Amino acid sequence: MPKVSTKKNKSIYQLIREEKGLSREKASELLEWIAPERLERIENDKFDARPDEIMTMAEKYGRPDLCNYYCTHECAIGKEYVPEVKMKELTGIVMEMLASFNTLQKNKERLIEITSDGEIDVEELGDFIAIEEELEKLSLSVETLKFWVEKRLSSGEIDKEEYEAAKSCEK
Repeated sequence: MPKVSTKKNKSIYQLIREEKGLSREKASELLEWIAPERLERIENDKFDARPDEIMTMAEKYGRPDLCNYYCTHECAIGKEYVPEVKMKELTGIVMEMLASFNTLQKNKERLIEITSDGEIDVEELGDFIAIEEELEKLSLSVETLKFWVEKRLSSGEIDKEEYEAAKSCEK
């Protein structure tokens, strides 16, 4: 077992590597082209990771949420436009989706009323914003579900071939 750092305030990159039980040298081998020295500098916030490095870590560590973390915490554009997705259990994701579906179902007629004339009047603005926020919650739940599935695919909990076959049957 690799020596575990006692450093406080570890970066997410170090935490995930250690969670996988990997030394920097073993992680470097797994990551194939990121040298242990570069990995150490990224983990210690001495170098900014590049998007291609984060994508490799996300894939090899089986943590698709690393890409979202990078976009929402380190990328200037992502900080502005990408919502942060938190990993959750399947039941929590589904419950959030169902709550959003129920709220949207109740507001479907109101959305039609608001948008039917192609304009949003001042008196309609509050209702429209509330519906827009609920749609954003639903979108975030969908992204969370995608991360949940990706994580299970990368860990082997869901068989990739069976998943792809099932997806192709749906089309």
